[in-house]
Amino acid sequence: MASASSGEIDALVENAVFGADTVRESSRQKIRQLASRQGIVPSSIAGLYEAAGKRLYNGITVPAINIRGMTYPVARTVFRAALKDKVGPFIFEIARSEIDYTAQRPDEYATCILAAALREGFSGPVFLQGDHFQVNLAKYSSDPQQELNSIRELVREAVSAGFFNIDIDASTIVDLEKPSLGEEQEKNCRVTADMTRFIREVEPEGITISVGGEIGEVGGRNSTVDDLKAFMTGYLRLLGPGVRGLSKISVQTGTTHGGVVLPDGSIASVSIAFDTLKDLSRAARKEYGMGGAVQHGASTLPDDAFDLFPGADALEVHLATGFQNIIFDSPYFPKELMDTISRHLQDKYADEMKQGDTVEQFLYKTRKKAFGDFKKEIWGLPAENLREIGDILEERFSLLFHKLKVDDTVELVKRFVNH
Repeated sequence: MASASSGEIDALVENAVFGADTVRESSRQKIRQLASRQGIVPSSIAGLYEAAGKRLYNGITVPAINIRGMTYPVARTVFRAALKDKVGPFIFEIARSEIDYTAQRPDEYATCILAAALREGFSGPVFLQGDHFQVNLAKYSSDPQQELNSIRELVREAVSAGFFNIDIDASTIVDLEKPSLGEEQEKNCRVTADMTRFIREVEPEGITISVGGEIGEVGGRNSTVDDLKAFMTGYLRLLGPGVRGLSKISVQTGTTHGGVVLPDGSIASVSIAFDTLKDLSRAARKEYGMGGAVQHGASTLPDDAFDLFPGADALEVHLATGFQNIIFDSPYFPKELMDTISRHLQDKYADEMKQGDTVEQFLYKTRKKAFGDFKKEIWGLPAENLREIGDILEERFSLLFHKLKVDDTVELVKRFVNH
């Protein structure tokens, strides 16, 4: 298959996501072949972040975009905005938890992203990232080895699919009851070092996977430079010599995943400690040669907050729920389907409703699961509805690219990224 029309690419994606086994696998293989011929290459961003650590560039914050549903059409809007704004570094990611509740394994997710790049005429490196490959505290407490083996298998699966950027999140096992910062971070250090070594063992020849760590669980206590130093001291000691370490470090500066939901379903205002973010990012670069600090839980912030990330030396910012909200809250998302989804969520997930929550709060926090439970119905929205929602998303991505100052950065990626 030397080339493919737009309609043929669309059909390949449909089969790659919903086709029977043999059709699904052959469609995915064809998409990857076509993407490769067009110069679309799954890549590691490690070289760019190493350059940031050396202060060879500054003043930009790389957006990492979680697409929870309608991955192919949503990714197309990202590529359209990136091509229009000449954006070099932008990441597509999916978290361990999202893989489950959105019903899309790494290979499917990667295939949809590559197909979107192909469909929009993009060429160059595509950064796929495993976000929050997170240690589940309850499972770790019950059987640590089984939980860590599950993460290793997910890493292996993701790397095989072209995810050459992996964020290990063992911040969930930081124990704030311990008497010293080093002891608080001890389990985090051990697990992150162990996972880093495993990633180095499975990374393809010629690829240096960008590995991220995390010192503060999002939604918890704000991180400090002393937390970072305590973590890195233990991590580097356990990692040992001759093993490539972390590209970046995720920190907590005041946000919560999805935002804080008020009783009427709206999002409360939050205050990010930008000075703390800057101090952490600079310490990560100066003391440890990392690219800098990463901000999570930012997509529901007010627009003017995004102007501040580049000035705070934030290396990367993770964005998810805000795009989900655009889809579900759009007047072009069919009301009948949303009503069906709402009834389903209240029935299936009733035991997840916290005491004191309103129905609006419950639905806001739970509707992300509709992307998996109603996957085919949401993918099958009428073409006109998809176009209208896509236009809104494209405008949003373009706005964020400009605010994060990644417009006109294609040459920067060409300079520092070695596929």
